Amino acid sequence: MRMVPATLGIATIPLAYLTLRALDCKASTALLASLFLTFENGLVTQSRHILLDSPLVFFTALTIFLFVGFSNEDRHQPFSESWWAWLVLTGLSLGAVVSCKWVGLFTIATVGVCTILRLWLLLGDTRVSLRTWSRHFFARALCLIAIPILFYMTMFEIHFLILGSSGDGDACVVTTLIVEALTDDHLDVAIGSQVTIRHVNTQGGYLHSHLHNYPGGSGQQQITLYPHRDENNLWLYDFEHQPIEYIKHGSRIKLRHIVTDKALHSHDVRPPVSDVDFQNEVSGYGLTGYTGDLNDDWVVEIYKGDRNDKESSKRLKTLRTHFKLRHLMTGCYLFSHTVKLPEWAFDQQEVTCNKQAVKANSLWYIETASKHPQRELCYPLISPECREVNYKIPGFLSKFWELQKVMWTTNSKLTDRHVYDSRPWSWPFLSNFWVKDHKQIYLIGNPFVWWSSTVSVITYMLIRGLLILRAKRGYRDFENTKLVKYDMLCGFLFTGYALHYLPFFLMSRQLFLHHYFPALYFAILLSSVALTLQHRVASSHKASSRLRIDYSSGVDVRQVFPTRVWESLDKEQVQQRNLGQNLGLRLVTSIQAATSNKSILGATIGGEPGGRAAVIVDDVVDVAHAAKGETSTMIPLGGAEPGRDVFAQRESKEVKSSQSRPEVVSPEEKERVVSVVGGTTEGISEVSNKGYTPNPPQQGGSTSEQATLQGGHHKTEGPLDQAEALANEVAHELYPEDNR
Repeated sequence: MRMVPATLGIATIPLAYLTLRALDCKASTALLASLFLTFENGLVTQSRHILLDSPLVFFTALTIFLFVGFSNEDRHQPFSESWWAWLVLTGLSLGAVVSCKWVGLFTIATVGVCTILRLWLLLGDTRVSLRTWSRHFFARALCLIAIPILFYMTMFEIHFLILGSSGDGDACVVTTLIVEALTDDHLDVAIGSQVTIRHVNTQGGYLHSHLHNYPGGSGQQQITLYPHRDENNLWLYDFEHQPIEYIKHGSRIKLRHIVTDKALHSHDVRPPVSDVDFQNEVSGYGLTGYTGDLNDDWVVEIYKGDRNDKESSKRLKTLRTHFKLRHLMTGCYLFSHTVKLPEWAFDQQEVTCNKQAVKANSLWYIETASKHPQRELCYPLISPECREVNYKIPGFLSKFWELQKVMWTTNSKLTDRHVYDSRPWSWPFLSNFWVKDHKQIYLIGNPFVWWSSTVSVITYMLIRGLLILRAKRGYRDFENTKLVKYDMLCGFLFTGYALHYLPFFLMSRQLFLHHYFPALYFAILLSSVALTLQHRVASSHKASSRLRIDYSSGVDVRQVFPTRVWESLDKEQVQQRNLGQNLGLRLVTSIQAATSNKSILGATIGGEPGGRAAVIVDDVVDVAHAAKGETSTMIPLGGAEPGRDVFAQRESKEVKSSQSRPEVVSPEEKERVVSVVGGTTEGISEVSNKGYTPNPPQQGGSTSEQATLQGGHHKTEGPLDQAEALANEVAHELYPEDNR
């Protein structure tokens, strides 16, 4: 079982890489996101447990990857075979993510918002006919709505086929869902019937008692609700021995626990937990052979019966009658709520006698009725008194819908504060843990990953707001194609983050840190793009500048990460590590010029229409650092990158490096050179007409001033005094401080 979440946790890493590559990001950006996910301690810890969060994050990542692939196909070849394949796979993945947890609905919302936006843009495109737009609409409705629903329902059908037997979860569902595990019982309930009584409203289960007494109050035997089927749930309707008598509205009865032979009893004593004046304790009281007292008497009040069985509203019938039990002496009603008793009652649900009982919490029904006092008359003759209830097996849709209601009710009632729960505002700041058997498992993420992702999200919101204000003031920032590209990319990831994070602020139920993991996935992708964009902005000032994070600057790993993943620590070691205070990163970031050769493209001077020829001059800073022997592991600016289209049905154009080796110039090409300006000064490269197309000559200009870059330095032609003068002029323009 552990292999499944571990495998899915590992598979999330390449999905993040492929997703960013499909979003037209560089390989370095995608690799950075993969590294962030690899060293994210919270995701690693979660993947080592048999929990649903690791499959949830995996299918969230898979859905986003498939949807991005579909979007790329939609821009190029709509309605092709690959287009349908991506769309159908996206729908299947949506069904899988919502089958893991209902949190997957946020992923459906993310895909839905982007789909609606795409359809809206298509509707405004006059080149797209209404018929074509209708095809787009119905194709998406079929694959992104119908297919996920069918997949979700199929998972429940498999669930029903595999889990056909009774189990620990029986108390969470109504009896109609577990009838296959029940045998037919007597339909009518009479004095002397052995029955199991179940609470209607809560999921506490069956009226129960056991050989343990209350530590306080009366000190009598405990009465609780128990969620599992057990012999301690059996009770006997007992009052007086007389010919068969059915239990009707207003009947006065006694309930005796069969295993311990104690009567269901109440008196004017406060309950052990709900210690209020309008609640009385309910206990097991009496001895074998003791007929009991008036505090053992209860009055049956029928609330409602089955619409198809009119008699069920007049007398008790198995499954069909909902009733209340009123205490004869005090007038309170047998009552239960979601309050749990302490460990001395095995954390079972409290049962009291409430004078101000809420109707929903004071309703009960009979699930089974056996050992009828007139059973010997049933066979071989069948008498009317021996009618049995036929537990009708419900169909798939009935079971499916009932289970959805049970899941919704269960989640909505998880409102009590848990000792380890947390609120959404604290999630970006880490910290959560589990405790069992005096052992704690800390769920602490990688601080650099969490905090950098949070900063990236906040930074995007601020920059996007600034751009909106600038656009309002008439600035044309969005006419920049690169800005639009990164805005769409970051906007898509931010939408996923917001839709997976903000809805939790509206929930009042118990929440834990692991609910943040799907949103964290989007935040990590966004932070990788943001860091790459920051690097590009920093590199735009000087072509050879590189942003380098130095991890070898004396970082104390034990202080950066005071605990390793899955490391066992005792109390003294935790105190020595000073966990929670030494949690921090000491990374040194610096912008340094790093180059491995002198042929990196420098600055271009000239080339104006009618002016002097274009001359390429190496950057002096690069030459200085190259002399020191510094090397770079970064891809040179303008260097060749892998193909950007990961869906390689179409060939991707190779990006040629501007630093490629010098090409061999044919004699014919040499003859086409009008003139070459050159010299022996280092840093000035030859220029040929192969790489540079001269502008049309204008008045006062010369067509002889043409040049192209030839990668290395070699013997030049032309008058040396003219080359030296031009080199000095260029150097003075680039580096005026060196000429002082």
